Amino acid sequence: MIGSAYFAADGFEAVLAEELARAGITVTDWHGRLALSPDPPYPSIWALDVWTAPMESPAPSVKAAADALRAMQRNWAGYAAGHHRRSALITERLPPVRARPLVFPEPAPTSHLGAWTLLAPDRLLASPTKTSPFPNGEVAFVEDRAGPPSRAYLKLWEACTRLGVYPQPGETCLDLGASPGGWTWALARLGASVTAIDRAPLDPAVDAMPGVTWREGSAFTVEPFPVDWLFSDVIAYPAPLLAMVQRWIGAGQVGRIVCSVKLQGETDHDAIAAFAAIPGSRLMHLLHNKHELTFIWSAPGRSPEVCPQPDGV
Repeated sequence: MIGSAYFAADGFEAVLAEELARAGITVTDWHGRLALSPDPPYPSIWALDVWTAPMESPAPSVKAAADALRAMQRNWAGYAAGHHRRSALITERLPPVRARPLVFPEPAPTSHLGAWTLLAPDRLLASPTKTSPFPNGEVAFVEDRAGPPSRAYLKLWEACTRLGVYPQPGETCLDLGASPGGWTWALARLGASVTAIDRAPLDPAVDAMPGVTWREGSAFTVEPFPVDWLFSDVIAYPAPLLAMVQRWIGAGQVGRIVCSVKLQGETDHDAIAAFAAIPGSRLMHLLHNKHELTFIWSAPGRSPEVCPQPDGV
């Protein structure tokens, strides 16, 4: 019996397996990028999506599989690890789910979405509930290929979409380790006032944006001061980043924090646990993350409605 399933980002199957093993979650099989477990669902950090109520059923025909899914609910997203033609035929019999790219800051979908796959040509696995509103947990955006100096802004867009909140016009943002300015660009586009700090200057086009101020300096020596949002995509080992985050939270000067926790070499699960233990925080592996996690924290009274809300996790 399958009690839960965990969808890994491409290339991060081993890291997800390590996390689940450390949490005592048994993985009996892998179906492509989907880890299958007999255990109840676990709030995985490294999974893009968690299937929280998977059920196996016979699927002797394409029609029988589609009818079984439609009998449970309307909206489904399929994952074809194999049996691609048969999966496509089943999808054609289901109501269409168009996972069009979001135009940031467009919110995440709110309609209910389930997930299914064919474990064998005649064996269906379907979960009416899952933790992400996106198919396979993968959010796509209409990208800007001209304005930002790097593609790092996609991480910020995804984090804010998952958070369900983003900086508003007139709010103050601090971008630590900002150069060349991908996150600063994204924040200034929202109308926020951005102070960018780095030893290296910003891209000139970003530096010239309204509301942007660049200051030369180190992300780790900035003394806390009142700011609505603190952002950081700085390249650093987890330990100094954790100390910096704790210092800002302890000072009581910041409303929300969004930062990348970059992992060098082997995954430092102990450091990850230290970040996760901070009250009011959440860690997640985004589609646009590499070997890194995104840390989100909100001050008391600003607890985020993190999107998605886990179903049964």
